[in-house]
Amino acid sequence: MHGAPVKPSSPPAGFAINKTVFLASSVISVSLILFTILFPELGEAVLGSSLRWVSDHFGWYYMLVVAAYSVFAVFVGLSRYGDIKLGKDQDKPDFPFLTWAAMLFSAGIGIDLLFFGVSEPLTHYLSPALGMGGTPEAARAALSQTFLHWGLHGWGIYALIGMALAYFAYRRDMPLALRSALVPLFGEKRTNGPLGHIVDTFGVVGTLLGLATSLGIGVLQANAGLTHVFGIETSKAVQTAIIVAVTAAAAMSAMSGVERGVRRLSEINMLGATFILIALLVMGPTLFLLNAFTENIGHYFQNIVNKTFQVYAYEGAKGEEWKASWTIFFWAWWVAWAPFVGLFIARISRGRTLREFVFGVMFIPLGFIFAWFSVFGNSAIELVNGGVAELGKTALENPAMGMFVLFEHYPAPALWSTLGVVIGLIFFVTSADSGALVLANLSSKNLASDTDAPVWLRFFWAAATGLVTLGLLFAGGFSSLQSVSVVAGLPFSLVLVLYMVSMAVCLRQEGNKRKAVQIDKALVLDSGQNWRNRLNRLVNFPTATAALRFMFKTLQPAMLEVAHELQAKGLDTELAEDKENRKIRLEVMHGDEVDFLYEVRLVEAVKPVFALGQAGNIAPGKDQEKYYRAEVFLSEGSQDYDIVGYTKEQVIIDILNQYERHMQFLHFER
Repeated sequence: MHGAPVKPSSPPAGFAINKTVFLASSVISVSLILFTILFPELGEAVLGSSLRWVSDHFGWYYMLVVAAYSVFAVFVGLSRYGDIKLGKDQDKPDFPFLTWAAMLFSAGIGIDLLFFGVSEPLTHYLSPALGMGGTPEAARAALSQTFLHWGLHGWGIYALIGMALAYFAYRRDMPLALRSALVPLFGEKRTNGPLGHIVDTFGVVGTLLGLATSLGIGVLQANAGLTHVFGIETSKAVQTAIIVAVTAAAAMSAMSGVERGVRRLSEINMLGATFILIALLVMGPTLFLLNAFTENIGHYFQNIVNKTFQVYAYEGAKGEEWKASWTIFFWAWWVAWAPFVGLFIARISRGRTLREFVFGVMFIPLGFIFAWFSVFGNSAIELVNGGVAELGKTALENPAMGMFVLFEHYPAPALWSTLGVVIGLIFFVTSADSGALVLANLSSKNLASDTDAPVWLRFFWAAATGLVTLGLLFAGGFSSLQSVSVVAGLPFSLVLVLYMVSMAVCLRQEGNKRKAVQIDKALVLDSGQNWRNRLNRLVNFPTATAALRFMFKTLQPAMLEVAHELQAKGLDTELAEDKENRKIRLEVMHGDEVDFLYEVRLVEAVKPVFALGQAGNIAPGKDQEKYYRAEVFLSEGSQDYDIVGYTKEQVIIDILNQYERHMQFLHFER
């Protein structure tokens, strides 16, 4: 069951550009574009040396920290905190499960499956880091290594950042921004100051460069497809035209928002990719592919610990070069993509539990990815072993062309190649429009967690993404794209470490709240003398008018008395009425500690059939009568109980019970 879809909404009246983040990230991005376009050879040399330096000095760090991200995410999903919602306790998911799954995959890293699906397994098979190429053991190791680069480790990074951002936005009522997850560690004042600006700027620049890497690979793939199918030359001019066309389409899609643009394109390209995958499985050596898929999964999980920490320390320069070109590149690329994907999947995941979120993010795309690489990779390996040498040569020398050369050995190759080009372009647009939306939100302030930045800002970032991609391609193609990902990911990897600490602190708080709630206090009902009043309340289903009368004739005076008494004790309290939304809120401030919130809202509910009397025989399809509940809300959401009919004394006792639980929670925190 799901709630209403998320619709694009106009920014609130207080919306403003975060000038510090916007200007800093824009200057860095423009400088990079100009440098790479004006000095392409120097740009390629600088980026290449940066890649080698980071890999040589921080390769061990990347391997350890990426493992830590995934382990932490799985721990949260399996722990007693797994049933905590990314939102208030009563929130429902914004999207149906299948739509949510499609957007998780498409906005993640789908565009690059077309590029690497054939080329990576074949490259590892023919030119492995360890051992001889072209052997059965090399084939097993090739798919296992490919699974490592695209498997649990990368999606664990997305799960970590996504859960942190969604938790603080939807459960703690903070802006959906990178800085929000740091508030528990550094405080609101520091986080809203220079520290927050630095983190958001890192996020914008890292996202921009990570997107440019992926979109640049997509451009190379699309150009290769156009060359193969239509004979259009592979050139910088054609690649520029592709970038301009797709950036324009991405800008239009981003303007339409998550619901209409990103959602529909995600569903289309998931269906298209699934169709190609099934077709290749059916047309190829089906039994062999199914057997190989089973063995590949087993080999991956059998060797996952060893592969996780393998830094090729004893292989010398060859091992260092291989590690920099493959594993370190992939880990840095996932980290560089993390701000974008994390913010996007947080944006679409309100109402999911932590357990559902973690295992959805880590395992839903994983099954498809494993199937994709196993079917495409093993099909290519089987053809090479059967004597199709040009396929192996193409994978090593021109990876973008690998998929199209593979299709040549199946029926109707033009159909599959054309479909591959179309799906690649849609994947391209999906990633670009999601990225423009996230970049616009990142460079804004005063945005509510369910609103998006204005259209013009999304358009600006869509154009900026296209220009950065173009600059990097001019600077040296794929090698420059690899280098910039590794460098961009390094600083943000430290932010993700802080996110783990911040989530651990807040989950411990959630545990303390649960312990405090277990302290149950008896509710006094008319001094314990009139039990009939309690029974009458239990079987009474009031109208909106009667419930409102209770709220403003009984509830409000009770809350006011408590507020006055707390103020007399020297506590800062605030009592707020919202007649339009039919709620009353009492808040008690505790300085640096967690504030106490007791809020009552009028909630519409369906009257039970036994209470309808003769109306219980209503005709099928007729709406049942409604009644109204005065539900109690704390900071974590609805407590799912109704206080309509309480006496003034009973309301005061309920407030004090909840406040005593809160004080016990603060005791546990201390």
